[in-house]
Amino acid sequence: MKPLKMPQEQKLALAEKVQSYVYDEFDKEIGQLAAENLVDFMLKELTPFIYNQALGDARAVIRDKVASLEEELYAIEKPMTDARRR
Repeated sequence: MKPLKMPQEQKLALAEKVQSYVYDEFDKEIGQLAAENLVDFMLKELTPFIYNQALGDARAVIRDKVASLEEELYAIEKPMTDARRR
């Protein structure tokens, strides 16, 4: 599976957030390249999880829609008359 791709502008902005986070949480400075490498690593590692979660969410939406359609189809069924009662 290919890792998620992110536009360079967004990647740089996220890398800056990573730098801030590392500094705030660990009192350690990391450079732009290290932050970008961490973003790339996290995207690579998280892509399967995010993809599978998205598929699960899509399945749930489709399951709900199919159930709703099934209910609508039952609602428009015509009653059948018994031929022996005529």
